[in-house]
Amino acid sequence: MTRVLITGALICLTCILVLPSSGFADDAEAGGGAGVALAQGGSSGFSMNFGAAFGAGIVLLGAGLGIGRIGSAAVEGMSRQPEVAGNIQTAMIISAALIEGATFFALIVCMLFNN
Repeated sequence: MTRVLITGALICLTCILVLPSSGFADDAEAGGGAGVALAQGGSSGFSMNFGAAFGAGIVLLGAGLGIGRIGSAAVEGMSRQPEVAGNIQTAMIISAALIEGATFFALIVCMLFNN
């Protein structure tokens, strides 16, 4: 199971790194195309937009899974030791807030990369 997840993560990372770079593959010396548009601040089209959208999807997927794991571990810990449920709940909320903040930052980076 772990091997499948690692393989999937590597495939996703490869797609994120390869797809946006295809917009930069145009030879700028051969008379324009995407190279000139990128040099003038334009967009390279589908590959840049797809890379940003795919990155945003990966960010949301990771954040959802992370917060879900925190919640399940907190509930399990509260059921095992009800006397420290308040401390566990506080730590869970702080951890979820930190993950959510990092998620918003990553989404903003993806949106800026889209332009």
